[in-house]
Amino acid sequence: MIKSFSKRESIFEVEEGTTLQPKFDDNNLIPVITVDSNNNHILMHGYMNPEAFKLSMNTGEAHYWSRSRKCIWKKGETSGLKQKIKEIKIDDDQDCVIFKVELGGLKASCHVGYKSCFYRKLALADNKYSIKLEFTEKEKVFDPKEVYGDAPNPTKL
Repeated sequence: MIKSFSKRESIFEVEEGTTLQPKFDDNNLIPVITVDSNNNHILMHGYMNPEAFKLSMNTGEAHYWSRSRKCIWKKGETSGLKQKIKEIKIDDDQDCVIFKVELGGLKASCHVGYKSCFYRKLALADNKYSIKLEFTEKEKVFDPKEVYGDAPNPTKL
């Protein structure tokens, strides 16, 4: 069970070594990209603080830091959209993480009801991207009202 992370003392060890030394930003967060382990489909992007990172490592289930709710959030605790971690990767300077996960419940990840949180793309016209969005997922996997009921929406304006 991990209790703390190693101190970053050498660039060589951070980039080429075998010791986990994550770099958290000024808000004590590290970004995490979550990918479906079955097909490498990008599901979501989130953040972890050190406690959420340790919980994820120790339990094998994805935990994040909710910037809108200002608390640790165990993915799927309310919705059943659990993420069992199959692999954790970290980038070269250890300031970004990838979770490869197996989806539980309804086999979706997005609170809006789609499988992936990346269900739209920027439209391309005359070799230029516009501000118009196009849906890449046509149907929702679930109805958010049925899953979340009256829980507050985490999206903030």
